Amino acid sequence: MSHLSELTAAAMPHLMLAPIALPMFTAAFLLLLREEQQRLKFGLSVLSTLAGLLVAIALLQWTHQAGAPASMGVYLPGNWPAPFGIVLVLDRLSALMLLLTNIVALCSVLFAGARWQRAGVHYHTLFQFQLMGLSGAFLTADLFNLFVFFEILLAASYGLLLHGSGRARVQSGLHYIAINLAASSLFLIGASMFYGITGTLNMADLAQGMAHVSAEDRGLLHAAAAILATAFLIKAAMWPLNFWLVPAYSAATAPVGALFALMTKVGVYTLLRLWTLMFGTEAGASALFGSLWLIVGGMATMAFGAIGMMGSQRLTHLAGHAAVLSSGTLLAAAGFGQNALTAGLLYYLPSSTLAVGALFLLADLIDRWRNDGTTLAPYESDDDAPFLSPELVPTAGLNLDDDEQVLVGRVIPASAVFMGLAYLMCTLVIAGLPPLSGFIGKFAMLTALLNPLGLGSSAGTRPGPVGWTLLALMIGTGLFALMALTRSGIRHFWASPERSMPQLRVLEGLPIAVLLGACVALTLQAEGVMRFATATANALHAPGTSVRAGMSAAPRPAPAAAAAAQAGGAVQ
Repeated sequence: MSHLSELTAAAMPHLMLAPIALPMFTAAFLLLLREEQQRLKFGLSVLSTLAGLLVAIALLQWTHQAGAPASMGVYLPGNWPAPFGIVLVLDRLSALMLLLTNIVALCSVLFAGARWQRAGVHYHTLFQFQLMGLSGAFLTADLFNLFVFFEILLAASYGLLLHGSGRARVQSGLHYIAINLAASSLFLIGASMFYGITGTLNMADLAQGMAHVSAEDRGLLHAAAAILATAFLIKAAMWPLNFWLVPAYSAATAPVGALFALMTKVGVYTLLRLWTLMFGTEAGASALFGSLWLIVGGMATMAFGAIGMMGSQRLTHLAGHAAVLSSGTLLAAAGFGQNALTAGLLYYLPSSTLAVGALFLLADLIDRWRNDGTTLAPYESDDDAPFLSPELVPTAGLNLDDDEQVLVGRVIPASAVFMGLAYLMCTLVIAGLPPLSGFIGKFAMLTALLNPLGLGSSAGTRPGPVGWTLLALMIGTGLFALMALTRSGIRHFWASPERSMPQLRVLEGLPIAVLLGACVALTLQAEGVMRFATATANALHAPGTSVRAGMSAAPRPAPAAAAAAQAGGAVQ
């Protein structure tokens, strides 16, 4: 690790540009290859994504240096000083999101290599542009370039959603495009209003000027923040703005759905970043603006996601509503503005994202196994209720003993065992049951709600009605998710007595194993991960360091100017 730290320190701050530049150049090169060269495209895409993962690991390790309360990396791509030039900022939160993005992306591209990459054209090109947009959104430090990267990832997601064609994908894609174009318009309106009031779009500069906005402009400032937040809340799937999500995510191919499970967290990340930076405790009269809306909206989203899971029969719909439930939990917890609660949600964020992504991939395998390779089961195409399906009624073909009882000693294929265990792990993480990371994340948030000031120092402080409501919702929605996933698991794995042996390729099983293995790693390293999450939360709620770092970055002098200055110093 010491050698890695030395190499990373030597490459900083230029290494910060790699997560954006690497997928951009890869996508540009892939455009030059013919569609017949699928193996070459697949290999290059995997290598590029793997390299991005290694870079993300190095950046995460650099930000979490021993003894450093906040490690900030600032890069000026155009060598212009802030707030006028483009600024990239790296901290613990952005490094965490980069690592999560590349893990999900690597598993998604591996899964696509088995089947789905051949369902359309330019899959890997669009995939790399998607990674470019995601990485840029996590690293940028001004609203204008945030909009640019948002448009890049959204444009790529349009193509990825339509990959494979079909009526369902085209219909959902049109809805998806219309909704996101409306969100982009709101983004531009909100950013323009911010610029008109403050004269800047740099996030650090905006944070500095929040407390100094005149009382006459304060109402207009809050209106701009509400409009801008609406654009992010659409992406974060807050109710009632999430009506587009489940149809779109369930219609997409499995690897695209897994990647889209991460995209809901982009909206959550942006809200958490901007809200703590611009409306923290140092924002004067605007401190904690909109916190109640975040809490109430997040709790409504949790309820919607849980009820949607109970009413869903298809696995892809279950996964989509699970993504909504996860996003609502994160938004509600973020609205409290408590360090300990924010640390818990930062632990819960990667766990839920990895599990939902694995469920999207697993749903594709289970549906193909259950339906003999078709997309829909017979009862689903006829809109019949699953519990009335003939597959749940015992038939004469069952293996019975002398007493006409079903024999239990049946050989279970290894592939079926793998899918069953993977489904069980997804259920445990999404429902928040022990012993996996979903339980630890929810337990950390519940502990923070019951002890807002921390264990041993609460001094009798107890959560208010809103806190108790969130606590009850976290427990209740977890129970709903457990019942929905258990019911679906029984129907898919136990109900049908006659079924062909499932076919599981290495490229399909390995990504699921990696995603769930990451959840296990989060569980085994819970102490270290919680320390990282706590340090990240403390830095978010005390943004002074990031503001100073973002505004103090100076452009590097030209070689001639630097040589002249050195010579002048030598003469003196």
